[in-house]
Amino acid sequence: MTSRSPQTGQNAASSPALWSERADRAESAIVSRHLRALLALPATELGVVGWPATRRERAFASWHYWWQAHLIDCAVDAANRAPTPLRRKRITEIMRSHRIRNVTGWTNNYYDDMAWLAIAVERAERTQGVTVASSGLAALERKLYDGWNPEVGGGLPWRTGSDYFNAPANGPAGIAMMRLGRHARAQEMADWLDATLRDPDSGLILDGIHLPSGVIERPTFTYCQGVVLGLEAELAAHTGEPRHLERVHRLLDAVQDHMTTGGVVNGGGGGDGGLFNGILARYLAVVAVMLPGDDQQQVEDRRLAASIVRASASAAWSNRLDVEGEPLFGVDWSKRAQLPGGTAGAGYFTAGGSVTASKIPERDLSVQLSGWLLMEAAYQVSAAGL
Repeated sequence: MTSRSPQTGQNAASSPALWSERADRAESAIVSRHLRALLALPATELGVVGWPATRRERAFASWHYWWQAHLIDCAVDAANRAPTPLRRKRITEIMRSHRIRNVTGWTNNYYDDMAWLAIAVERAERTQGVTVASSGLAALERKLYDGWNPEVGGGLPWRTGSDYFNAPANGPAGIAMMRLGRHARAQEMADWLDATLRDPDSGLILDGIHLPSGVIERPTFTYCQGVVLGLEAELAAHTGEPRHLERVHRLLDAVQDHMTTGGVVNGGGGGDGGLFNGILARYLAVVAVMLPGDDQQQVEDRRLAASIVRASASAAWSNRLDVEGEPLFGVDWSKRAQLPGGTAGAGYFTAGGSVTASKIPERDLSVQLSGWLLMEAAYQVSAAGL
């Protein structure tokens, strides 16, 4: 196991003002490069999924539901950090546009998609008073709650009718249930994830399991670790039950051992994978800020989570490109970002429904959202004095 060396004290690199300014710049880059009105409709905005964008991308011909949910979540981060009427208006416009572009309503057939949107909408309503999607939140809550499948031993499937029950659906759904007051279901989800998908060798959370066959898919992704860390930290804060504290401790050690180098989260990918590292950073910040307890283990866990966020954010910022004064983040935070040369090599949807990386992944909105997520997470831990 890697030895822990949590950082203590404040210095210039951990100044909340510094990270707030960097988060502002990350937000500005997304706004200027990616935000565009939907079908030229007034009071609408969505994120164009590539920069430079193809004609198809500018027209929102392909629908990246869960990327837009994270755009809402980032917009909420910015409004919570430094509230302005413009930021609150932007949240409203993106949420309204999401509903219009989704055509059939707020929900779809993918439980992971719906969980991400539920998290974003709940935060917007609770922290910013944005109620444009209140009916949508109720619909999302029903879908996520009713999708639990005790007939095969619990778990939410990846999508309606699927036999695949995975961490990317159950982790964020558990967080949504927690924040919507469905605490018993959130705890069921956390217990199911730990019993079913925790790898006893590495300590990491595996991707998913086919049920009732029991065949496990064994890839490990950063965002699977992030959502379980966030869920367990919130349950620890709510219930005070030791098992949640212990799971956070064990999983933090596994993330440090297997998913960081020099304290920086290892390189991710583009396409859908472009969001994975940013999601881990978001929920490491949740651990740093929310994990309860004054014992040495909990103090060190909070500091370790904060130190990974800070180290990753410092590396991502150092390796960014400045393009017309605004940051372009790299797909691997420990390496220099590459400048997309044009629209050639854009990502595409696979037969399984996932989105591949662009030839130069830095053109993907997902990668740039991860950079913004990371800057907001660094601000949150620095503002907490960690």
